[in-house]
Amino acid sequence: MNKTIYALGFFDGVHVGHAALLDRCKHLARENDCRAGVVTFSAHPDTLVLGKTPPLINTPYDREKLLRERFSMERVVTLPFDEKMHTMPWRDFLQMLIGDHAAAGFVCGEDFRFGYRGEGNADTLAAFCREQGLAGAVVKDRMIDGIRVSSTYIRRQIETGDMETAVKFLGHPHILSGRVVHGHQLGRRLGIPTANLRLPEGLAEPKFGVYACRAAVDGKRHCAVTNIGVRPTVGGRNVTVEPWILDYEGDLYGREITLEFYRFLRPERKFPSLDALKAEIHRNAGETRAYFGE
Repeated sequence: MNKTIYALGFFDGVHVGHAALLDRCKHLARENDCRAGVVTFSAHPDTLVLGKTPPLINTPYDREKLLRERFSMERVVTLPFDEKMHTMPWRDFLQMLIGDHAAAGFVCGEDFRFGYRGEGNADTLAAFCREQGLAGAVVKDRMIDGIRVSSTYIRRQIETGDMETAVKFLGHPHILSGRVVHGHQLGRRLGIPTANLRLPEGLAEPKFGVYACRAAVDGKRHCAVTNIGVRPTVGGRNVTVEPWILDYEGDLYGREITLEFYRFLRPERKFPSLDALKAEIHRNAGETRAYFGE
């Protein structure tokens, strides 16, 4: 197995603070003729550590997609965060990564804690690397406009509809991938054929409303007007994600698409008629084209 320098963390959202960590990891990997990798977890550690699970920015699938495709990480190791992992001493955790995953060094953030009762931290990791003759680095937090970049802060922006600030702190659009499922065909009857995605459980729920997006289909990116909400005009109840992919023709049922969210356009609201709803969606389409300069 190839020797690998690993960045350690959960990496929810894979934001600009994480990007600094990943860049340092890739730099160390080049210096030491190793691969650059990431160690993350299938479940958020707070589930066992604090007894509660925070809403997440990304699904595990999208997190790995970002790490591999946007940040070019060569190896992504996703470990279960179960009771065994929860109670593992920090030194045993690092030795496990050396023995089982060919770790040749580690990079973490300055506030990173790991191992039983969080007894491992950036200082103990740095000392361990020196002791073992491994490559190692600790990366400082990133600040934007005087605010510390964190997944918690970004989740709050997504939930309150400030998507542009979320994108600024992420360093890339907020993404959601999924397979297109059958809907009620209302959009098609209105001449606005929308795809329908389910919002996975456990994710931070974006503020209900309409967003300027791009949709990636078969490697091509299209402008998309996306509604997230319960469709009050037609008496909907379940939360749906419905992009109208502009300038695209074709059957998307059962196929995977990735939505990139850039800007919140307006809150979801109930319209007096379907004609009024249709007119507003067309207006939102014009706003979306203007946003992307198309």
